[in-house]
Amino acid sequence: MTFEFKNCINSFKIANQKGVKTVMATLVALEGSSYRKPGVRMLFTEDGSMTGALSGGCVEKEILKQSESVFQTNQPKMMTYDGRYRLGCEGTLYILIEPFHPDEDLLLAFEKSLEERNPFQIKTAYAKQEGSNDHWGSRITFDKKDWFTFSKTAHREPEGSSTSVVFEQQLEPCFRLIIVGAEHDAVQLCLMASVLGWEVVLVTNAASPKTILDFPGGHQLLKQEPNDLQLKEVNQHTAIVLMTHSYARDLQYLIALKETQPAYIGLVGATKRGQKLTNDFIDHHPEVEEDFLEKIHGPAGLNIGAQTPQEIALSICSEILSVTRQQKPDFMKNKRAAVSR
Repeated sequence: MTFEFKNCINSFKIANQKGVKTVMATLVALEGSSYRKPGVRMLFTEDGSMTGALSGGCVEKEILKQSESVFQTNQPKMMTYDGRYRLGCEGTLYILIEPFHPDEDLLLAFEKSLEERNPFQIKTAYAKQEGSNDHWGSRITFDKKDWFTFSKTAHREPEGSSTSVVFEQQLEPCFRLIIVGAEHDAVQLCLMASVLGWEVVLVTNAASPKTILDFPGGHQLLKQEPNDLQLKEVNQHTAIVLMTHSYARDLQYLIALKETQPAYIGLVGATKRGQKLTNDFIDHHPEVEEDFLEKIHGPAGLNIGAQTPQEIALSICSEILSVTRQQKPDFMKNKRAAVSR
């Protein structure tokens, strides 16, 4: 959701430069099932453009229509949407539409939060009743001290009025994928990961002629040898894939990663190659923690019959998702309980 919020911020900046008003729509509550869960947001501009998605596509048109009064009055508005007859999801959506015109301090604090990979919190005051209320709206903080409102004209109390309830949400840093390698398959993996909203960092040797422009969707390119490898904030929000296509270099980079704690380490190549790589790593560092070894997946990816670089990229990203979301891959039709995305 951080990636989606980032896109909304970027769209606001473009609209603001043109002098076009914007509103933010937040799914604050849900009764039953729906395509998306509470906490998702969309940005709407007065000229009709949209950024993000609250559902599969039907509710967005209704939100745009409901937004007209918010553009005129600058007053937050609550709307409900019964999806049983229009979405087929058997759920009722509660959506708050509010003016979105953050000040420069909020924008700067948000950019700093992204750069430093820090979480941030949003509180949204609302009531489960249709209508408008000046006390409804969202506040955001990046240090749990100073709160910023979504609009310069909004009330600054983070808890809203006595008749409101508050939806609280913590947004984590954008998930990050570190790709060690710069061959053509790394380009496809970078592109696939960027489509998912992941922040992609590429690592290659110091002599490589490649630049970040060679990797569409890439966030950063580091030219570092294994002995000089320096990666910041490698934690549960980070996955690493080794794909230099050099056994010796993959081993060197794996050794360089031994003190890190990513959520996932993928080894590209045949099963025997991955087993040998892991065994040789253990020979160099027999004292390595079992927890680190459990993060290693070789060959990287789910067995979906992938053959092309694009399909292999899809299988790797799918496995990373299954590991980080703690889900065992299976056909959705095999789920006994009703699926509620």
